[in-house]
Parts: sequence; structure tokens; C-alpha cells
Amino acid sequence: MTVVTRFAPSPTGFLHIGGARTALFNWLYARHNGGQYLLRIEDTDRKRSTPEAIDAILDGLSWLGLESDADIVYQSQNAERHAEAARTLVEAGKAYHCYCSPEELAEMRERARAEGHRKLYDGRWRDRGRSEAPAGIDPVVRVKMPQTGETTINDLVQGPVTIANDQLDDFILLRADGTPTYMLSVVVDDHDMGVTDVIRGDDHLTNAFRQFHLYDALGWDAPAFAHIPLIHGPDGAKLSKRHGALGVAAYRDMGYLPEALCNYLLRLGWSHGDDEVIPMPQAIEWFDLDAVGRSPARFDFDKLDSLNAIYLREAGADRLLDLIAPLIEALSGQPLDETGRNRIRRGLDSLKERSKTLKDLAEAAVIYIRRPAYPLATPKAAKMLEGDAVGLVETIASLLDGVDGWSAEPLEETLRGFAEKQELGFGRVAQPLRVALTGQTASPGLFEVMEVLGKEECLARLRAVPGVA
Repeated sequence: MTVVTRFAPSPTGFLHIGGARTALFNWLYARHNGGQYLLRIEDTDRKRSTPEAIDAILDGLSWLGLESDADIVYQSQNAERHAEAARTLVEAGKAYHCYCSPEELAEMRERARAEGHRKLYDGRWRDRGRSEAPAGIDPVVRVKMPQTGETTINDLVQGPVTIANDQLDDFILLRADGTPTYMLSVVVDDHDMGVTDVIRGDDHLTNAFRQFHLYDALGWDAPAFAHIPLIHGPDGAKLSKRHGALGVAAYRDMGYLPEALCNYLLRLGWSHGDDEVIPMPQAIEWFDLDAVGRSPARFDFDKLDSLNAIYLREAGADRLLDLIAPLIEALSGQPLDETGRNRIRRGLDSLKERSKTLKDLAEAAVIYIRRPAYPLATPKAAKMLEGDAVGLVETIASLLDGVDGWSAEPLEETLRGFAEKQELGFGRVAQPLRVALTGQTASPGLFEVMEVLGKEECLARLRAVPGVA
């Protein structure tokens, strides 16, 4: 049997990080087993589902590389098929019309809660016919759930889970207006899509028991279920925005690479020994549900940053240039021309070593594009160009004007020789020079910066320091 998994988000908001991990696990499980990964948009809540949310979900999945292997299914387009399944159950005596008024239902629920019952509907219309129906009430359709015994689901993550059947309500399949409920639509769509394995968050575990019996009532084989613990914050509390419960697009905007985010999400609740850096081909080979833990995973930005830094260092120069170009242009206020791209490309290796995200990389790279603006933004940098430092910069500019073979080695030899001749510690030469060239007190190696900028640009920046002739 071919494994078929699915990711089925509701388009009522962005693709959040927990949903992205669920999609990833479904995608990997299908790939690992030579199967198929499908996408279904559960847009039956027409009031809350929006085209913008659908676009955001699809964009996030595409960025992560988790696109469907077949045409996307939109649940709202299958409403008549769902209703037909409910009517079939009514005809077979496995579902029934319930004519309870809203007031009766409210009273029923209040009494059940007061008595400590988990079952909120008392089944009063289970064995009554339409002849007893009150006037003016449009009925709902409820499924007949088993009332005795137990149900056990052999969950692929949680293990065997058992509940007593007397805890299961005769839940609604069709609302009074004839529209299908989520519980019915999910079962019919999963069956029609050929889904063999339902991998989702463990907040759906109780739904699995209802869906299991609905499959049985319809005469269909139930899929295998795998319920993954949710993601918590580093403090163990439920994941919130302060922890990282953001849309996937926000992580892209923060400068994370999709392969790094996928790697990090893979390690949130799944493990393979002590391996941390797991490229996608290796993840496909190794991934299986038996290595998914049963405890909630904890989101940690520091670990994500560290992992992203590794992938950043391994990324190709042209790709990184394309990714950071818009960020550099925004920071510098000018277009990134070919001269600028070439400078950044030459300095990229050391820039990557200093960066954890694309934003870090862009901020570090802007020194090769934007000349220092005076007065300097930080007091610490401005202090480096006070007093005798201006005369020192002017002297160095004249000295460098005569240097041939503009590369790191002769530049270092010239400047260290100058410092020694002037009986100055090299830091007293290097720091004013660094600030004059970059506007910052920290940068990649001074001689590398000078080589990347080139002689003409270096001299122009040195002579732009206020007070230098």
C-alpha cells in the first residue's frame, strides 16, 4: 500500500510554526516511505477563511519546499459530497435527526457539567422518529456512537490510547442549515484522498476516536493516526508570540534560511542520536515516527540562530547575494550595482563567519557599499577620530597613495612598518583607520576590508574624514 499523508490547515490566519512542523513531518514521512504528500485547505468556515490567509499558507509552504505532490484540495468544494455521506448514514440507521432547541441543548450541557459528565448530549432523539418532531425546529444530523465498551487507537506516536465509549457524544454531522461539520468533512475528504496516515498535533487526539467510529459507520478503513506533542516555549509554557509562535513569513523576514528552519523544526520533537545538522536528503532517509518524542518540544531562538549560522556559511555566494541585496539597498539607501556586488562577493566568506541571519549578513556587508556619514552615529566610533587621529589618518592616506600591489599582505607590511617607525602600538593606527573606512569600531579584518574596497575607494573614504586635507 502506498503511503499517503496530508497537511490540512484552516486558512483563518498565517502558517504558524507548529503548522509548518506538522507539514514537514507529513512531507518527510511520505518521502521516507516512497509515498505521496497532499495539501488540503480546510476552508469551510467561510466567515473566517480569507484568500489572503490561503496565499500566506501557500507562500510559506513553497518557501519551505513543502509543496503538494498533487492538486490542492479545497474542502469547501466538497460540501455536497460530505452531506451525501451523512444522508447515507441516516438511511442506514447509523445517524439520525435531532430536533433539540438551542434552549434544550444549553440546559442539557449545563446539567451534564454540573454532574461531572464529559458527554454533553444525552441522546434524546437517538431512537425517535420524525413523527415526534416539534414544529419550527430545523433538525441537525447526529451520528450514532457506541454507548458501551471501549475504543483503543494504536497511535504511531502516543502508543495505544483507550477511552470508554460512554464518553463519546453523538456528534453533529450536518448543521440545521444542511452544511457539514468539520468532523464529517475531514473523514470524507481523507477517505476520498486516499490518506493512509494522519499525522497532526496531539490537540486532535480526542477527535481521532470520533473519526475512528465515523469511518466504521461509513464502512471505510480508518487511517493510521500519529499525534505529535505541541511545541512549547523555552520556559515550558504554551508557545506564544514572545516564544516564537509567529507566521513562517516572519522567520523569512528575520533572515532565516528555509533549509535551516526545516532542520530546526525537524529537531523539535524528533531526534537521531546526537545529530543536529541534518540536510534534507539525510532527513528523508532517517525520518520515521518511532523517533518522535511524546513530550512537548521547546522552542529556542538561540538554537535556531546557531543552526542558521551553519547553513549560512555553507550557502553559495550568488544565492546569498540575491537574498541580501534588497536588505543592503534598504540599509544603504542606494541600489546595489555590480561594483558593490563584486566587493561583497570578495568579502563574503569572512562576513558569513560573523553572521547568524541574513539580516546580520546584510548589516555587516553594508560597509562595502555605504561610505561613513559624518557625524558618525555612535559616540565610540566618533571618539576614534578626535584630536591627533585626524592628522594620523591624513598621513596614512598619503602613505597608502604610494602603495603598489593593493592586497592584504603589502598593506599590512606598510601599516605595521609605519606604526613601528612612529613608535605607536598598532591598535592606535588600526582603530582610527578602521573607523575612517567603515564608520564602525568592529569589522572583518582591517587588511581584508582595505583589499576588498580597493585603493581608490579607501583613499576616497580616508580623505572624506572631516579635517583631512
